[in-house]
Amino acid sequence: MINKALLELLFESAHIQRWNDHIRPKGFTELDKQAHKMIIAFVLAKYEASDRGAVIDWRGLIEGGLFEFLHRIVLTDIKPPIFHELMARHGEQLTDWVFGRLKDRGIDVRPGFYDDFACYWRDPEERKLEKKILRAAHYLATDWEFQIIYHLNSHIFGVEETKTRIENELEEHIDLAGVQKLGLGKKTRNFLDLVGQLRFQQRWAQSPRVPETSVMGHMLIVAIMAYLCSVELAACDRRLCNNYFAGLFHDLPEVLTRDIISPVKSSVAGLDNLIKNIETRQLEEKLFPLLPSAWHKEIRYYVENEFANKVQVDGQVMVVESGAISARYNENRFEPIDGEIIKACDHLAAYIEASLSIAYGITSHHLRDGVTTLSRKYEGKSVGGIPFGRFFACFKEYVCPQKQPLC
Repeated sequence: MINKALLELLFESAHIQRWNDHIRPKGFTELDKQAHKMIIAFVLAKYEASDRGAVIDWRGLIEGGLFEFLHRIVLTDIKPPIFHELMARHGEQLTDWVFGRLKDRGIDVRPGFYDDFACYWRDPEERKLEKKILRAAHYLATDWEFQIIYHLNSHIFGVEETKTRIENELEEHIDLAGVQKLGLGKKTRNFLDLVGQLRFQQRWAQSPRVPETSVMGHMLIVAIMAYLCSVELAACDRRLCNNYFAGLFHDLPEVLTRDIISPVKSSVAGLDNLIKNIETRQLEEKLFPLLPSAWHKEIRYYVENEFANKVQVDGQVMVVESGAISARYNENRFEPIDGEIIKACDHLAAYIEASLSIAYGITSHHLRDGVTTLSRKYEGKSVGGIPFGRFFACFKEYVCPQKQPLC
């Protein structure tokens, strides 16, 4: 279930600045790093499955990514060498402390969450391949950042040591097919570079806001929300994974078109459809050529008509009405996606982004109009069996302090 305490913790990662003892551009927050990491993990896992025939526990990969994200937020901005030394010497005690902090904040995800969280960190054999993929993705995302800041910091003591350490860690994962492919610096590397630009595309760009969040970070928040909703609906594994990755990729076209705000899309009849057509053409011409052709169908399924409820029957994509997936298609063979739930997660994320800023005292008519419109739209409303009206009400205290939260 979507949990207010969990979402507040996730948004705290937008305040955690990476490389904050180096000269760096905007866009290097922990939230953005974790989002980029999960996109890289998807690519590495796809290569491992297609090139090596590996069986990927996709749900395990998603949950492992969430476990690592929460662990990192609680431990905040410890320098990596110190973090790894502490984990090597006192990993169990640190994990127990993180575990306690999460419990104290009332963060819960599903039955058995805490047991699985503890097992993930304590048992080296638990989800071993998925851990290796996530660790490689972590260092690839770190290396992507470092390549940008390296020349700005070439005069700083210790930067060469950092460079060597990152290179050594990447070499430790060279047995992964995807790491080898990315090391060639060809088209898939270009895909991750292109997607990385979403780190620098600011949400609510027409308004001052705290914390500033990027399109990249927003995509991960929506993906995690979609995962939480899937857990609540007792979704089959493919439905849960599809909802997560559809959330993670739902704004992917914006790397080619940038964010076109809703008022502009709705200002002229037919403009929204025209923009969709342009996005589809841009994806076909510029983005899909950077990925193996065998992946195109899956990525299209995630990003085209992204807010529709979809299933696959006899190889054909079908759009179905609200509630039909839970009633008739909640099986792996139908590859279901709850598009309407992903849209509601997208709106909830936007609502929290705006209301948090208002709570910090940074506001504008854009933010006020946004929270008012979204609050009215979802008041008392359920979407796909998920009580989104209650979740919006949970965050109303940020903009209406006199209102008592409902969760």
